[in-house]
Amino acid sequence: MSGPLEELIEGSQPGLGEIEVKQGRAADVGGIGVLRVLPTKKRRTVGPWCFVDLMHPGDLAEPPPIEIGPHPHIGLATATWLFDGSVLHSDSLGTEQLISPGELNLMTAGRGIAHAEQGIEAPAVSSGVLGAQMWIAQPDGTRDGAHHFEHHADLPLVDLPTGHARIIVGSFEGVASRAAVDHPAIGLDMTFEGSVEIPLHPAFEHAVVPVDRTLKVQDALVELGAMALVPAGHQTLRIEERTGNARMLLIGGEPFGADVKMWWNFVARTLDEITEAWRAWQDHDDDRFGPVPSKLGRVEAPTPPWIRAVEAR
Repeated sequence: MSGPLEELIEGSQPGLGEIEVKQGRAADVGGIGVLRVLPTKKRRTVGPWCFVDLMHPGDLAEPPPIEIGPHPHIGLATATWLFDGSVLHSDSLGTEQLISPGELNLMTAGRGIAHAEQGIEAPAVSSGVLGAQMWIAQPDGTRDGAHHFEHHADLPLVDLPTGHARIIVGSFEGVASRAAVDHPAIGLDMTFEGSVEIPLHPAFEHAVVPVDRTLKVQDALVELGAMALVPAGHQTLRIEERTGNARMLLIGGEPFGADVKMWWNFVARTLDEITEAWRAWQDHDDDRFGPVPSKLGRVEAPTPPWIRAVEAR
């Protein structure tokens, strides 16, 4: 369910003065339709979050199975979050871990890791969204470091006046997730009815990502497949939905600051770093990425566009 990014994404971006709605785009990952909310035009990160795909299969009654064979990552942590069904995660650490709704698989790549994901159960998707695959960019202090994997089956739940919030990463209302991230961040799965006003960390920038219906974020209307960007400085946020229960993701954190480059399944700082990782995957460098205990076929990387340009000369 991870990536990939066909185009090169590079550069950080200035902060925003007001809440802004950013439209995502439809894509396909391993036969599963996705709504790619982040990165988007002129917005590459929200805090350390640099990638958000909502799995949105075209056939909601019988969604196709999730089958993403072994593929590599560098410089990021993948956060897998399901709303329906179950998925088996396998990685080059030897991990084999089933994940179900309400549980978190957090895999930190560091200098390099490889993994695969295979759907075990995929029931009808009532909300239209099966789950979310999200990436958290690693800062310079850890992005070339060790890889590791965490599974959290019991994440804290905080009651709200009109709903509740499951804390995926970070802390909210004095309650913290045990998931370890390398940069100050927040990630919530929120359900509410009517309207809700939530406190925000004023040093964090945030994004509201609707999961099942259009939301009103302050005065902005945000549809499924889009997100509302909330700049740092806000201490509260009012969100409304007038037709019933609504579900949303709230992500954010301290502005990342670093000038990131993203291509395929890699997050780096330079094209040379991405090229080096690409060559290691092409060369089956098991010292860097390692074998994955999966029956699914290995995902081969396309040739980076900057290398194709040189080869075409």
